[in-house]
Amino acid sequence: MPPALVTNAAAAAHAARVRAMRQEEEEMTHYSDGELAEFEFKIIRNSVGGFSKPERLRTILAEEAKAGWEFLEKFDNGRIRLKRRIEWRERDGELAWDPYRTEIGIGETRLALFIVAAVLGGFALVGLIAALMAAK
Repeated sequence: MPPALVTNAAAAAHAARVRAMRQEEEEMTHYSDGELAEFEFKIIRNSVGGFSKPERLRTILAEEAKAGWEFLEKFDNGRIRLKRRIEWRERDGELAWDPYRTEIGIGETRLALFIVAAVLGGFALVGLIAALMAAK
């Protein structure tokens, strides 16, 4: 399969996966008007399943709690939903990190680019080996 087809197929598969995950998140979201007036919500993602280890999840939730974020639900090993009262916004300047971060670790885009680069590098290596063998 030509490298361009591989990268296009990988990009299309990644985009379809992201769309399906976003739709799932929207369907699972049911907030009342009162909740939306008092709270803000976010989903944190980890592209490599970083929430599968309980100790890692506890560490992340403890850090998020410093900004007022409370754990709501775990979708899977790569996504968790949090909420916090809007009053916590006033303290955001005291934090050494972005309280609105939505990715922990390597992001989905970086991971996808790394995979594409690895596939293309593999094709290049196979081509180089074939060229060296043909030259003998």
